[in-house]
Amino acid sequence: MNKSIFSTRTIVAIGIGTALFVILGRFAAIPTGIPNTSFQTNYAFLALIASIFGPIAGLFIGLIGHTLQDVISYGTPWWSWIISSAVVGLGIGAFHSKFNVQNGEFGVKKIVIFNVVQAGVQAIAWFLIAPLLDILIYAEPANKVFTQGIVAGLLNIATVGVLGTFLLLAYAKTRTKKGSLSYED
Repeated sequence: MNKSIFSTRTIVAIGIGTALFVILGRFAAIPTGIPNTSFQTNYAFLALIASIFGPIAGLFIGLIGHTLQDVISYGTPWWSWIISSAVVGLGIGAFHSKFNVQNGEFGVKKIVIFNVVQAGVQAIAWFLIAPLLDILIYAEPANKVFTQGIVAGLLNIATVGVLGTFLLLAYAKTRTKKGSLSYED
């Protein structure tokens, strides 16, 4: 059977997820004092959606959502950070089967796995990819972009670690646990 990676469910998740990513990025961000770097709540939401719908949804929500957010906020896309957002969505989504929140269980072991994954993916995206692409694409000074990347990465890791974990716990509680339903005569 040839199953498309773009199911209706995934396309709807991308559309709604992108809209909410942009809204949260635009209206629920707190400046840090580091230029063009803020405390972003939308990465907790990206982690939630990537954990539920997988890597394709995570990739496109990060890519399209960050692009729209940049165009709305700054008038032009900043591709190095857009690519990093896409990597975050893709990377967290790639491990969605390990978290498997759809089965209604998101206990300590899965919380630890989720946070190790999200911290590792975000460290790669923000500590390495974003600054290196800033240097390669925009010829930005290394000390500036690595400072921005480290601050953004640490804030995103903390945000997803707290708010993202809370969102996944809340989502898991809405799901029926596997094997919890039984047949009665």
